[in-house]
Amino acid sequence: MTDHTDPATGTFVAHRNLLFTVAYEVLGSAADAEDVLQETWLRWVKVDLDQVADHRAYLVRITTRQALNRLRTMKRRREAYVGQWLPEPMLTTPDVAEDVELVESVSMAMMLVLESLSPTERAVFVLREVFEIDYDEIAEAVDKSPAAVRQIAHRARRHVDARRPRRTASPGVARAALESFRRALETGDPQELLDVLAPQVVLVSDGGGVKRAALRPVIGAEKVVRFYFGGTAKHRATVACEPTVVNGSPALVVHVNGELDGVMALRVEDALITGLYYVRNPEKLTHVAAETPLTLR
Repeated sequence: MTDHTDPATGTFVAHRNLLFTVAYEVLGSAADAEDVLQETWLRWVKVDLDQVADHRAYLVRITTRQALNRLRTMKRRREAYVGQWLPEPMLTTPDVAEDVELVESVSMAMMLVLESLSPTERAVFVLREVFEIDYDEIAEAVDKSPAAVRQIAHRARRHVDARRPRRTASPGVARAALESFRRALETGDPQELLDVLAPQVVLVSDGGGVKRAALRPVIGAEKVVRFYFGGTAKHRATVACEPTVVNGSPALVVHVNGELDGVMALRVEDALITGLYYVRNPEKLTHVAAETPLTLR
């Protein structure tokens, strides 16, 4: 896979970001998306390229099929997951925020909405709504007729629209809220934290049964403050937060007593934080600890 002069390799590398984003949006896991790309590559190098009219469509088809197979297995695992499940956070380059549709589709809030779809509905929704792939191509990828795909797409769109998060604040407003939030966490100031949280803010935390996390969403500013400071104050922790961009949204990489504790993505509306998504499960933090930001697509 290192000889970029080879036609198969060159084509695969040219579409790699697209394929990764498709797999990640279908699966919600960067590690599993990487595995799917490896499986796609192994199948791709066996293809007679002269017999393939549209290389991009063919690669998307392979990736989608492999992602669907893996998602069906993962669904069973997630039913036994301890506490709340959140997608694996992905550091993304700041310019991803300029692609509004992509940002919405990979945001933590939207990824949670996608979790409520069936595997086929999720794949069809991602391919159609995010990447605008035509129905005939999607039908090939999910082994359905174009007419069936249209019905699935309509059903999935209606389901998502009923649960779709509101548009978030502008980047400048979001950064200001992030800075106030960071300062409140680092100084341990409950009032400053209350000032930046919306009254009905929702905190979803994912510890995977390994790290402390709420088993259900915490709703309400005062409850969120008590939950957060109850944990750090009890252990007299020193908190340091590094601003970053996760899934196209403002976020903090949180260190407690010098150790990576988790990644907290924020949802900001009307200058107040309405959603907090705190991933503490160590298995979901490997990409954040080791990789530079991804340019999705």
